[in-house]
Amino acid sequence: MHNVELLAPARDLAELKANIENGANAVYIGGEVFGMVSINNLFSKEELIEGIEFAHKNKSKVYVVVNILPHDDDFNQIEEYLKSLECLGVDAIVISDPGMLSIVKNTIPNMEIHLSDQANTTNYISAKFWFEQGIKRVVVSRELSCDEIAQIRAKTPLELDIEVFVHGVMTISYSGRPLLSNFIKGKNPQKEISKKSYRLMEEKRPGEYFPVYEDEKGTFLFNSSDLCMIEYIPELIKSGITSLKIEGRMKDAEYIKRVTKAYRVAIDKFYENPQEWKFNSVWLDELKEISNRQFTSGFYLENPNDEI
Repeated sequence: MHNVELLAPARDLAELKANIENGANAVYIGGEVFGMVSINNLFSKEELIEGIEFAHKNKSKVYVVVNILPHDDDFNQIEEYLKSLECLGVDAIVISDPGMLSIVKNTIPNMEIHLSDQANTTNYISAKFWFEQGIKRVVVSRELSCDEIAQIRAKTPLELDIEVFVHGVMTISYSGRPLLSNFIKGKNPQKEISKKSYRLMEEKRPGEYFPVYEDEKGTFLFNSSDLCMIEYIPELIKSGITSLKIEGRMKDAEYIKRVTKAYRVAIDKFYENPQEWKFNSVWLDELKEISNRQFTSGFYLENPNDEI
């Protein structure tokens, strides 16, 4: 059995190299046109070529996020875009839509395809269905516990990879409309929308804020706490997970680099001696030092109110 993969975001060439040098086994990049809000692609073609070569030289992989929920017009240039990614040597395409899956399979049939968590895979029957459609990896829903993930692993083919988020902000709602701009400014949703960040205050829980991000693809509402699972590395690995994913939305390069390094150390310590692995509070202190938000274990421990 292979060791678990550590997956980190990369917005440009420098970030790609830094994250791999700090322990990422793979990086994911997103395009401004065909990716959701996860990360914007600031790579030139030459930089992307260099980044992929650097990753492969260091035995790491590069995944490209193409996870928009597409409208008909979005398909006009997608085939050319996918062929270019294949020529550049990317290792996988991440999608969330059945139509996009069909396009990828027909356009670049030899490409490995991953299914985004936006497809909301919460059970083994759905996971098996996607595997039968050609999906190599499923990013399961963030609303699952470790036990539920272990059940999905036990009831699906071993050839199907299972990926989970372990650190970062958590999306709790998405709308294809710029809701806040429409409400605040009376703005026409058909007009161009610039990227903006807001904070939504909970009326009945003073001091609790929910970040809201808005761009031309819509509005994203996030949890008031960030996910942090560095204390539970053994539970995650033992549940049969293939890849542990760091979320990097709205975070700078230094933040992602230090998070990647902390998780790399924790994972390596586990494989040195799984039976004797002990959580080191220094790892958590390092993460708290670079974050101004509380941490939570989300739904993994079946108590979403747990805070670290």
